[in-house]
Amino acid sequence: MKNKSMIQMMHRLVSSCGNYKVQIRSAYISGFFKGIFMKAPLMVSFLIVSGFMTGSITRKTCLISGLVLLICLVAQAVLQNISDRLQSAAGFKVFADKRMQLGDHFRKLSMGYFSDGNIGKVSSVLATDMNFIEENCMMVLEDLVGFIISQGLMICFMFYLNWRLGLVSILCLAIIMLVGKLMTRVSVSHSMEKQVASQTLTSAVLEFAEGIGIIKTFNMLGEKSKEMNKAFEDSCNKAIGFEMAYAPWWAGFMISYGLGTVAVLFMSYFLSSRGLITIEFMMGMILFLFDTFAGMKAYYANVARLTVTDACLDRIESVFDEAELNNDGKEKLPDAEDAARKGLAEISYQNVSFAYCDKNVLGGINFDVQKGQMLALVGPSGGGKSTIANLLARFWDVKDGSIKIRGTDIRNVPLANLMDNISMVFQRVYLFQDTIFNNIAMGKTNASREEVIEVAKKARCYDFIMKLPDGFDTVIGEGGADLSGGEQQRISIARCMLKDAPIVILDEATASVDADNEHFIQEAISELCRGKTLLVIAHRLNTIRNADKILVIKNGQIVESGSHEELMSKGGEYALMVSKQNLE
Repeated sequence: MKNKSMIQMMHRLVSSCGNYKVQIRSAYISGFFKGIFMKAPLMVSFLIVSGFMTGSITRKTCLISGLVLLICLVAQAVLQNISDRLQSAAGFKVFADKRMQLGDHFRKLSMGYFSDGNIGKVSSVLATDMNFIEENCMMVLEDLVGFIISQGLMICFMFYLNWRLGLVSILCLAIIMLVGKLMTRVSVSHSMEKQVASQTLTSAVLEFAEGIGIIKTFNMLGEKSKEMNKAFEDSCNKAIGFEMAYAPWWAGFMISYGLGTVAVLFMSYFLSSRGLITIEFMMGMILFLFDTFAGMKAYYANVARLTVTDACLDRIESVFDEAELNNDGKEKLPDAEDAARKGLAEISYQNVSFAYCDKNVLGGINFDVQKGQMLALVGPSGGGKSTIANLLARFWDVKDGSIKIRGTDIRNVPLANLMDNISMVFQRVYLFQDTIFNNIAMGKTNASREEVIEVAKKARCYDFIMKLPDGFDTVIGEGGADLSGGEQQRISIARCMLKDAPIVILDEATASVDADNEHFIQEAISELCRGKTLLVIAHRLNTIRNADKILVIKNGQIVESGSHEELMSKGGEYALMVSKQNLE
């Protein structure tokens, strides 16, 4: 991380606020006047003390001074309220917008970003970095401006008292600022490490929480707890290291602040003893003494806060900098019936290759699927079956070659139009913490209640839904925690059925459910797939005997292709897989 001044970090924070920059900078005006009103009471106090000592004070002077002090206090409160409305409120709006922008950005990223260990980073950015900035930094920007203004006023007042005092004050201020700059540099160098440790901890906690079932099943609580404890210790050590590195510099800063105050006091005494300033000015100086460099002290007290904020902004921007899938396509997918009449394949993979980073996963994949046909992908785990299916939905983009639907390259089609034509049923279902009605209606947001009920019946989930306390209005736990795996699967099928997309990608939904649920799910899938073009990832080979074409995928290549009968007659990979499953 580059070394930056406090001013640069403040400017960067404000610049990141988009349309709210003007509103936040408007708070600087109130900060300017608040800085004046903060120091005005001291100056009034000086005049009162000076008047008492010279005997020139009057009742009227006291009343006016009291009124001025009252006005200063009221003005500070009013200006603070204005600043809060302009600045703090804007801060929360800024990061409300940022979260929405981030959500939109996530929709456009390839799935590779989420499968490369970035979930902890995403969670940390949303839950830690953004919260830290909006709760700790946005409301102090105006204060920092006020501190600078008040410090400037104090130096000007020193010159008013005596030019020699002014020069000493400027010299001491320069030393204080130099120590402050060095302190900022140290804080900057440690702040990113602290935030990265926080991200690592978030990842460890998420992994532990998500895998707690497996961890307990295999009696790995101690081992996994050690890993999580190590993450806690690392985060704690980084936080302590941050404070240990920062604390000596803060102590040095406070010493320079104290020495500067003593230097100004000594100069005041020296000038007074030489008759260069009056005793009244000497008393005024004592009155001001501990406020001489208070503005700069308060300003640099926010070093740690601003440097952590700068690190947070780095991490937030790094997420926004992740390349999105190209969505500049202007073409629309042709109508399925028209394309079929023209002899265009519903789905066509043409010499498709794909790689995760530098690791080749698929190479030279070629096949066509006609409208209404069923294509099954089989083969050993890790062979590339799911990757082939995911490329069709543009979870990733191909490295070489092209994927076409009805003769149109899917990269030339807006993602929204592409996804209108594809439904996906995953083996692992995710339901949201919402009503069952809304979980199903995700497939068609403007669906009527009658439509939702109808697809629920077709998906064989109407009966168990009506047994729930509030029927379709029952709120289920996050991830569908209140339902069995088979019930979750049937709701996800109902959701796809309501969407009614012409292409269905099916990661065999019955692979991990019990026999009772399998019967209902098979019936639901039959309803879903009627009249659709199917791309099926098959785990149980008996479910794809009637597929129009079966592709055996191994090591990212198509090693066999044909119908069930054709492949069995070859006695190759497919026949071997079938015989193994029959033996099981």
